[in-house]
Amino acid sequence: MKSYDSFFYDGVWNRPAAGGGVIEVLSASTEESIGSVPDPTETDMDAAVRAARKAFDDPTGWSGWPAEKRAELMEKLAGILESHHEAFGRLVSAQNGMPISQSAPGEAWSGPYMLRYYASLIREHPLEERRPAGDRTILVRREPAGVVAAIIPWNFPLGILFMKLAPALAAGCTVVAKPSRETVLDAYLLAECVAEAGFPPGVINILPGGREIGAYLVSHPDVDLVSFTGSTVGGRQVARSCAELIRPVQLELGGKSAAIVLEDADLAGLSNEFIYATMNNNGQTCWLSTRILVPKQRFGEFTDIITDIVANQVIGDAMDEKTSIGPMTSAAHRDRVEGYIQGALANGARATVGSGRPVGQDRGWFVEPTVFVDIDNKSVIAREEVFGPVLCVIPYDGIDDALAQANDSDYGLGGTVWTADEDRGLDVARRIHTGTVGINGFQGDLGAPFGGVKASGIGRALGPEGLQTYQVLKSLFPAA
Repeated sequence: MKSYDSFFYDGVWNRPAAGGGVIEVLSASTEESIGSVPDPTETDMDAAVRAARKAFDDPTGWSGWPAEKRAELMEKLAGILESHHEAFGRLVSAQNGMPISQSAPGEAWSGPYMLRYYASLIREHPLEERRPAGDRTILVRREPAGVVAAIIPWNFPLGILFMKLAPALAAGCTVVAKPSRETVLDAYLLAECVAEAGFPPGVINILPGGREIGAYLVSHPDVDLVSFTGSTVGGRQVARSCAELIRPVQLELGGKSAAIVLEDADLAGLSNEFIYATMNNNGQTCWLSTRILVPKQRFGEFTDIITDIVANQVIGDAMDEKTSIGPMTSAAHRDRVEGYIQGALANGARATVGSGRPVGQDRGWFVEPTVFVDIDNKSVIAREEVFGPVLCVIPYDGIDDALAQANDSDYGLGGTVWTADEDRGLDVARRIHTGTVGINGFQGDLGAPFGGVKASGIGRALGPEGLQTYQVLKSLFPAA
């Protein structure tokens, strides 16, 4: 791995840190140091935002470039990222514990996919639309929102970064990205790729850091729009700051999604899809279906199937291709997940598998994948986001009861329906109050808007809607 002693902003690498703080990166699987970067101060952040502001306000700069010219440079960056895809996969897995079997085909390729998607989109959609209005025609114009503050979490550090960066760049915005302290090395490799691609100074600025510097960025007077992905608690703080400033904000927050298993479902035959939809990235995924609602008359049978699927997962080092469940991203997060597990046991829940630390894993922040029964939809473990490999199996009595329980949540981000009858599954999915629902699995798509309702957030990423997040509308009224 690699250590750095400077920042990347305003198109230049050798930006010395104003303070002497250091972010040391530890391997989630071994707890060993694998690199370090400077810890930014408010002075550093001021300089990065100032660079983004200057770049955006330049009428001949990025925001004024024609769509084709922006698209070409985005595609050039995509090609450079592709050449480093193996390194990106290793860095993500080493830092946050995501199994390499997931990071290599997913995280490592997220940047090229999204950059090319949005480059294509801005070529296809003109910035101005002519609309008939009575006896005249008006013009509706889409313009870049301005300087974007992009706050990135540690669980999908590349995928979520590019869900913000790609459409923001396509729209003509400039960006100050703040990755999490836990996942900084992949962000620095990205900065090296940006420098190689030759983006104009100030268009992309990257300063990893903690919550305090993130809060400072969110409230910075030269920021025009905030895009935040993280916890609901953090999202509320961001929303309060943006409300006070009357600043647009896009929030993708927590989840406690439900899987409704219909009586005809073949979970055993869909074991891979089930694990992906419920424990992807070691349970450290916001849209996972961690409340498993099963028909009361088949409760024991479905519980046994779910227990067997979970018990057969391979727990191990994130860098091992055979691993399906890796460690938690940090010691503090492991302690948080274990706190939920112990709390559930103390309140009468029964674990059919798991609930401890895996035998033989003496290093790394591992938690056994766990399945709980003897709980209901009102239990703490069924209400709050654990963000770890923990499932709750809850019985329901009829489809109306299943839907009532699925919708009885503060969150509304993901969800799944499991059935042999896809049409029936879609009918059920339409009645779930959430932002996204999968049938017999959960697989997002670049063209599909992603986001939540209720405490799961505001706004949408991906698809054309993701581009619109970073645009503002202007109406032009020619003389009649």
